[in-house]
Amino acid sequence: MDRITAMSIENVREYLRKYGKDGDIIEFTVSSATVKEAAADLGTEEGRIAKSMSFLLSSGAVIIVAAGDVKIDNRKFKDTFHEKARMIGHDDVERLTGHPVGGVCPFAVNEGVKVYLDSSLRRFDFVYPAAGTPQSAIKLTIEELERVSEAAGWIDVTKPAE
Repeated sequence: MDRITAMSIENVREYLRKYGKDGDIIEFTVSSATVKEAAADLGTEEGRIAKSMSFLLSSGAVIIVAAGDVKIDNRKFKDTFHEKARMIGHDDVERLTGHPVGGVCPFAVNEGVKVYLDSSLRRFDFVYPAAGTPQSAIKLTIEELERVSEAAGWIDVTKPAE
């Protein structure tokens, strides 16, 4: 693990401490950067992987946390944010969100980054978002995710993956 990635998980651990969840981070020896990898590592269905996707709006970066088995619906995104969906480029993700690609999560994000939870998550009792590195996750109930992420709100901007 490089120094920057190590800092990201430590920032997440410190952030989660105020919620008593810092000891709940699961660390892997293999990559859990993709939904498929994380689901295999955790022995769960892909939908329970709470993927954090980062987008750039004219107002700044936003992170949308959605179920692992859905994708962004461009029409719903534009109706919600009044802008076209533009994912943050690979080289800019860490600088804008505070987390490396594969470890983007809704915790300990850079100041000004808004986190939204997609309604696709509501069908689960618990989910697994990343925890700041491409080899980490944390199991949270939907209520815990909502509280701990300090989300700006719930939105509906996804559709089933084909």
